[in-house]
Amino acid sequence: MRKIWSEIKYLLGYIIPLGTYLTLYLGERYSFIVPFYAFVVIPILEMILPQSTQNYTQAEEESRLKNRFFDLMLYLNVPIQYALLGYMLYQISWGDFLWWEKVGMVIAMGISCGVLGINVAHELGHRLTKWEQQLSKALLLTSLYMHFFIEHNRGHHRNVSTPLDPASARYGEWIYLFYFRTIVGSWRSAWRLEKIRLERLGQSVWSWKNEMIQFQVIQILFLVLIGTIFGPVGLVAFIASAIIGILLLETVNYIEHYGLRRREIEPGVYEKVKPTHSWNSDHTLGRIMLYELTRHSDHHYKATRKYQVLRHFDESPQLPLGYPGSMVVAMIPPLWFALMNPRVKKWQMVNGFSN
Repeated sequence: MRKIWSEIKYLLGYIIPLGTYLTLYLGERYSFIVPFYAFVVIPILEMILPQSTQNYTQAEEESRLKNRFFDLMLYLNVPIQYALLGYMLYQISWGDFLWWEKVGMVIAMGISCGVLGINVAHELGHRLTKWEQQLSKALLLTSLYMHFFIEHNRGHHRNVSTPLDPASARYGEWIYLFYFRTIVGSWRSAWRLEKIRLERLGQSVWSWKNEMIQFQVIQILFLVLIGTIFGPVGLVAFIASAIIGILLLETVNYIEHYGLRRREIEPGVYEKVKPTHSWNSDHTLGRIMLYELTRHSDHHYKATRKYQVLRHFDESPQLPLGYPGSMVVAMIPPLWFALMNPRVKKWQMVNGFSN
């Protein structure tokens, strides 16, 4: 029974797309069920339900890595995400709905962009096969955030929890200032990383070999396609949902490494990433909803480790709330600081740091 549950529990991750579909199809009282479920129901349940720190045995890990069910769960998100996006654009452009119902549709689609789109793209982007990486890029396109594929894999994982990383939140940094710093900084970093890669290959930065140029062209063409088919209303709705997806991603980035720092060994050189450099959460529902993203320390310890075998580390700092609840609290900076700053200071004391 435990083995069966350890597999089928991830089907609960499809509640978000199901809720998005109901919002798009029915509107009315269903218009805001997705944000209510994600940021009210789940946080409350996670405060009630027990957490699990249990890891799988070596034999169980090998079995889970061979089980294609876990991969199919990810792959299905690609057609589902595009189907929901197309349906949202159709309903927004030609459906007979009130303005507030359409607002609910855009928000639901935006949450889908963050959870199905960018989050699943993050997992697939770490895979070693080219076609899985292409699926990652296809999902990122639905949030106009394709540069994440470059910056996250080659920038964030190298520079995490250092001043060099735009996606690692500083101690005492307001999330709204963090949004600006990380969005602009990550985009600029992706350009820089591509420049370095191409120069090493003896290629021109201003060539089609530059993935950043490819990504900008693809995203512009996608916008033109949507604007042509669905008109200005559909285009604005898509851009708004993409922005929501981006902000959800960056909110997760904010809570994942808030206030944590790696020791600088010499100027510009930092200690190896350890399980202590990421905030973790063993709250079950958030783990399922985000495909184990909340076990973030192990992900940074070995980025290619698949979500179904990520481990708990006792030495990793633990969030007092699950990821969804932490995201809600982070939107109220004084409350976030009251909750997290004492924990950061304790972490600093244990690890020999000071503000």
